[in-house]
Amino acid sequence: MTMQYVKVSTPEADDALFVCGDVMTGRGIDQILPHPCSPELFEPYVGSALDYVALAERANGQIRRPVDFAYVWGDAIAELERVRPAARIANLETAITCADEPWPGKGIHYRMHPENTPCLTAAGIDCCVLANNHVLDWGYAGLADTLDMLRRHGRSTAGAGRDIHEALAHALIELEGDRRVLVFALGMESAGVPREWAATDSRAGVALMTDLSSSTVARIVQRAQAVKRPGDIVVLSVHWGDNWGYRIPEAHRTFAHRLIDAGWVDLVHGHSSHHPVGIEVYGGRPILYGCGDFLNDYEGIGGEERYRPDLTLMYFPSFDRSGRLMRFLARPMRICRFRLERTTEQDHRWLARMLTREGGALGTRAEVQPDGMLAVRWQ
Repeated sequence: MTMQYVKVSTPEADDALFVCGDVMTGRGIDQILPHPCSPELFEPYVGSALDYVALAERANGQIRRPVDFAYVWGDAIAELERVRPAARIANLETAITCADEPWPGKGIHYRMHPENTPCLTAAGIDCCVLANNHVLDWGYAGLADTLDMLRRHGRSTAGAGRDIHEALAHALIELEGDRRVLVFALGMESAGVPREWAATDSRAGVALMTDLSSSTVARIVQRAQAVKRPGDIVVLSVHWGDNWGYRIPEAHRTFAHRLIDAGWVDLVHGHSSHHPVGIEVYGGRPILYGCGDFLNDYEGIGGEERYRPDLTLMYFPSFDRSGRLMRFLARPMRICRFRLERTTEQDHRWLARMLTREGGALGTRAEVQPDGMLAVRWQ
């Protein structure tokens, strides 16, 4: 199995990881960066990516452009510098390409110009998870461009590749003290990943997980067992489930519990939901069933305000050398003018109440700290 290495030098870092949900830097966001693609879209109701810029400006005010590469991360940059996580993992829901042939019949296609790739390095993202329903929006050429550009900029990937072997390969992030983070990534049809995107021996694509059965768990555990060594942290990143709603399917919980019971997975990093959902800590390991979108161009699009999709979270779980969760903090953020900014006291208390409400059946609650950080507590 091919492995990818990223050396992270963090002499002052603690053992926290940074993980987040979907990062979408295409479409409207790409248009405000220094090197935008053609704004032409092939959506049923919107013909130009500039329309999304106009919606955001109508909702929250003018965006002076072009912005610099760090702009979209806003206050998250300072938070990353303060916490200094040992590794940074995000689900990248954008093809990095100038390819002009969208996947036929899909309806929504995200892309960012390759010369805008430094917006990812500006936040120091170590691993870009690609097992999602947008990485092939611009076809196999777009996927190849994405893989090439991320590796050219020193980012590792998991969950997609030029064949099934590369798609299933784990990303490897080396930490101080001879520790490592290993990231495996899978996508599911329930999150909109087309079945025809599945990578094969002879075709590029996504590492598609077709079911949540015990045999699927066994295959994942076998791959982790083959490479994990003492002190390593294994992350399974999975794109699954609905965009909206707080209900966690029982099949997701059973699957996550089986993985952790097997003793080889330390963090289940779930995404696809457009807003954060409840958190579980099971067997001393955190399960993020849905992290929520972290960056997108959805401002000004109404209809789901009850979920507060403008609010998002930076997740910072910390582990001991056995892989057991030591503490779990989360920093609330708000998306405004395609930029992450700190929340008000009212906003981060709203998130704490939501996580406590939805975590009740999962044995977790969230407490607001004096600095506005949320502390996740578990039984």
